[in-house]
Amino acid sequence: MAERQVKGPMGENARSNPTDERTARLLRLATYASVATAGSLVAVKLGAWWLTHSVSLLSTLVDSLLDVAASMINLFAIRTALIPADYDHRFGHGKAEPLAALGQSAFIGGSAVFLLLEVSQRFLEPREIEATNVGIIVMFVSIIATLALLKFQKYVVRETGSLVIEANALNFTVDVLVNASVIVALILVSQFGWLLADPIFGLAIGAYILWSAWTLMRSSLDMLMDRELADDERAKISRIILDNKEVRGIHDLRTRSSGRQIFIQCHVELDGEMSLAAAHIVTDRIETLVSESFPNAEILFHQDPHGLEEPHGALETPQ
Repeated sequence: MAERQVKGPMGENARSNPTDERTARLLRLATYASVATAGSLVAVKLGAWWLTHSVSLLSTLVDSLLDVAASMINLFAIRTALIPADYDHRFGHGKAEPLAALGQSAFIGGSAVFLLLEVSQRFLEPREIEATNVGIIVMFVSIIATLALLKFQKYVVRETGSLVIEANALNFTVDVLVNASVIVALILVSQFGWLLADPIFGLAIGAYILWSAWTLMRSSLDMLMDRELADDERAKISRIILDNKEVRGIHDLRTRSSGRQIFIQCHVELDGEMSLAAAHIVTDRIETLVSESFPNAEILFHQDPHGLEEPHGALETPQ
């Protein structure tokens, strides 16, 4: 049996590796920046909503509150996930990310329901929006601050490949679009007197938040339940292994993810006359090739003599 572990930010050598230390520092800075930005926007939007009573602006306030919660959860998840594997957690601490995201999705869903109830009331009783200029200015400030954060987050994603920061950046990208839509709603109300524009935009934003909560919950459950990697990724792993002329076949390919780290296990069928030392060299070379395409993977291959009849279960291996 050959085993190869590719070290990453969560590996046991993270503290002694300058590259991994830089990755951990960038990840933490990105979460600190998102918490600070979202917290500042909450304070500004709260004051603007108090002056305008706009339900669409309220929706962005709720969204910013969710951003604070999401950023705090991401901070906790990343700090926990970066802890090296230890005696009690041999596979690392990557499951902290989906656990945190699952709780976050429940909170987001509840907030979306609250917002939709407020919007429904505004449909029944439309009301004037006051100090629309204040709301528009606040939205412009929010967009500028969010764009600055996005620029830093995209840099961190390029340097670290973090899926958590990438997801957070996507969330803030949508925030820019939401803030822009609120500006449109405020202009429609103030310039054209279309009072229903405010709750209509609030309804659209609330529906988006609810859908995002469901998507996040589904992704979190997939990771917690050790769902297999996507079919195209499993097929890619199979192709890399089978492209080696010494390999006669494979079976029982199993994959799962835990935060940024993934785990790959497989039985590799080799010539039954091959020596153990030669078989080890072959599988070690294949593991190196797989790790080049999946750098955050911990890989475990087991060598089997080709043609040996033994029960392996009914798991399907993509070819």
